[in-house]
Amino acid sequence: MPATPVDPVELTANLVRCPSITPEEGGALRLLEELLTEAGFACTRIERGGVSNLFARWGEKGAGRIFGFNGHTDVVPLGDEAAWSVPPFGAEQKDGFLWGRGATDMKSGVAAFVAAAVDFVRDTPPEDAAVIVTVTGDEEGDAVDGTAAILDWMDQTGERMDVCLVGEPTCPDQLGEMIKIGRRGSLTAWFTITGEQGHSAYPHRARNPLPAMARLMDRLSSHVLDDGTEHFDPSTLAVVTIDTGNPATNVIPAQSRATVNIRFNDAHDSAALTGWLQSELDDVAEAFGVAGEMTVKVSGESFLTPPGALSDLVTRAVEAETGITPVLSTTGGTSDARFVKDHCPVVEFGLVGRTMHQVDERVELALIPRLKDIYGRILRDYFA
Repeated sequence: MPATPVDPVELTANLVRCPSITPEEGGALRLLEELLTEAGFACTRIERGGVSNLFARWGEKGAGRIFGFNGHTDVVPLGDEAAWSVPPFGAEQKDGFLWGRGATDMKSGVAAFVAAAVDFVRDTPPEDAAVIVTVTGDEEGDAVDGTAAILDWMDQTGERMDVCLVGEPTCPDQLGEMIKIGRRGSLTAWFTITGEQGHSAYPHRARNPLPAMARLMDRLSSHVLDDGTEHFDPSTLAVVTIDTGNPATNVIPAQSRATVNIRFNDAHDSAALTGWLQSELDDVAEAFGVAGEMTVKVSGESFLTPPGALSDLVTRAVEAETGITPVLSTTGGTSDARFVKDHCPVVEFGLVGRTMHQVDERVELALIPRLKDIYGRILRDYFA
């Protein structure tokens, strides 16, 4: 008698009930580990930096063809809990939606690919093949000890994926409309300009850092980084804060701080952008006779999986299940695909992401089984 198919809606609900706010595991990985172990996957928990991650492989290590899935069960904080109309971890089902933190980003995606993988290896186990599932608890945080830790462990132990699909929500409005084949890089720079405090009635006796900071921010935000590339929109620079903290109207402050965030395409790398920012800061500091300091954090470099076999495979499956031809896109923020791309070709495909990170986050119930069907077809076609 064939095994009962895994219900991805029930699995999503069970995962949403796990309070897995980064970096807490909340029981989500334990739930997946039990299900995957029962289905014959060899599971390993990878712990690093206080973060728990899960690696699961069905099939032999080093098999001829290996397909991988990647996702995360950690979620962002609730925000104003009083503003929620439902219990944030209640997984309530009403009005055609399943409600709760992580319902969209991305416990439904994880549930769909785990359900598809379990049913696939039970019903049509391929020969000389392996299916790998990697799930992290550190995607919404610093992402230092999550997927990066899994991939480090895989390198050390000789595990590999030939291709990987990340189940992030990729569709703006309708299931099937978008596949992500790359992502922009992200760089944040913190600036401090230091002058000399003084009386506002005697500005010549002070060195005011504010005009220098204003000039610097204007130069940076007015600069056109590029006009876009073949697969990417133009890079952007946003001034996200300027802070002085001076409540007095008769005091010229000694310091001013500002922060910018750059989302950059494949016309740049972080080293070149950092050099440009430092040069601009140095020029302004010299012109105004002030001191400038900068620190930079790079969340990820831009990357692209060129259109080809993997994106074609996913496109055909999406078309077959939805009747929609997806756009190949590089829009949006960062994801853990930025780590996977150093290991193997990677694309992202998942549900509609309209409510992710919002109060009353929710996922349309009818779409979860449809996503499972798409992932199942991808597996069948890949190993055919």
